[in-house]
Amino acid sequence: MLQPRGPVTASGSLALIAGGVAIGILTGVVSRSRWSMLAAPAGYLVAFELIRTRAGLPSTGPLELGSAFGPLAYVLGRVLPWLLGGTAIAVGAAWATRSRSRRPIGLTAVTAALALVAGSLALQASSPALTTADGRPIPGSVSELITVDLGGEQQWIQVRGASADLPVLLYLSGGPGQSDLAFSRVLLEPLTRDFLVVGWDQRGAGKSYPALDVATHTRQRAVSDTVELARWLIDRYGGPKVYLLGESWGSLLGIMAVSQAPELFHAFLGSGQMVAPLATDRLIYADLVTHAMGTGNGELVARLAAMGPPPYRNVFDYATIMSHYGLIEGAYTPPAGYLRRGAASGVGPYGVLGSEYAPVEKINVLRGLLDSFAVLYPQLQDIDLRRDATRLQVPVYILAGDHELRGRTQPAREWFDALDAPSKRWYDIANAGHSVAFEHADELLRILLEDVQPALR
Repeated sequence: MLQPRGPVTASGSLALIAGGVAIGILTGVVSRSRWSMLAAPAGYLVAFELIRTRAGLPSTGPLELGSAFGPLAYVLGRVLPWLLGGTAIAVGAAWATRSRSRRPIGLTAVTAALALVAGSLALQASSPALTTADGRPIPGSVSELITVDLGGEQQWIQVRGASADLPVLLYLSGGPGQSDLAFSRVLLEPLTRDFLVVGWDQRGAGKSYPALDVATHTRQRAVSDTVELARWLIDRYGGPKVYLLGESWGSLLGIMAVSQAPELFHAFLGSGQMVAPLATDRLIYADLVTHAMGTGNGELVARLAAMGPPPYRNVFDYATIMSHYGLIEGAYTPPAGYLRRGAASGVGPYGVLGSEYAPVEKINVLRGLLDSFAVLYPQLQDIDLRRDATRLQVPVYILAGDHELRGRTQPAREWFDALDAPSKRWYDIANAGHSVAFEHADELLRILLEDVQPALR
């Protein structure tokens, strides 16, 4: 019951409820006092807070009021253990000390509500079937959620395509720690008629949040996981190689994976290409300072001055900077198809309403982004592809939005221009920002079918 992060799986949550009820009953029987209904949950909460300080993660730390994401992290790290554990202990103690001369109507109602919550926690996630334009399932299509053992940890992937015989395209999401299963399912849907699209919750992200271990969560492990997954996909689906698509952090991870095991990949496609995280963050900081001073935004100037230039103090400072990206990317209107697919998806903020996530996993989507980023992003500060990846053995295709931040485009262009690869091509995409592959999935499909595949023949 006293795991530092609290329950991270459905089974762990159910065990917390069952254990809490048992402890509450035992406490009530031993004390024979109705005060145990308050004392036992309070003792549990104190012990839990003392245990969790050892985890060293944003969702387990103290309340951080300097950022809007601080209270969010605090709530995410406590909503399950406090509510489930505390309520279960109180209910157990109440039943053990109830007065036999009175009908415990209120207690029965609370118990029923707790049982209902327990039942909802057991609900399973699912990947919706691929359908035709009129809503009928496509015969022989693939739509499944699968666990894969990568580096000794169970990690989740989603595989979707009109046929199991299609070439495999592995999508690497951003972050680190971002789960894109719901978003990639919705926004990369145009690709599923021609490719077996694989979304992956990397170690520590979303459905794979239970695999987060501070001691082993390294960039080297992330690269090894990627290579291992590519081999697994080749073995399972029979293709000679896979296409690799990276978004943001995933584009950096993709280049490192391609450098390590080029024999596994047909080609690499980068969307929102990252090249040098620290250099990018410093350029973005400088652009925000210039914008704030030029527009007379004294509050933002003071905030940036207090934070100082990157690398920043913690994940909450990074989140604050990210919340101001819109000031320097400029307004634009993405394609109608992207807007239509997003509006009809119903996946909600960060995709948490997607059917891909069971109830506990919906919380893991958010705390995984905070916790995994906090552990992994500091390890990326010394990476610079302009120095570390000047030569690749696979074709490279980069999609750059015309509203992408200068901090990303400038290093990416410098790296690309000097890159030695079998073939390479840079695409300037109009009406696009950082998430070019999502915003322009139809153009991405055209590039794959008309430029990438013919060049491999």
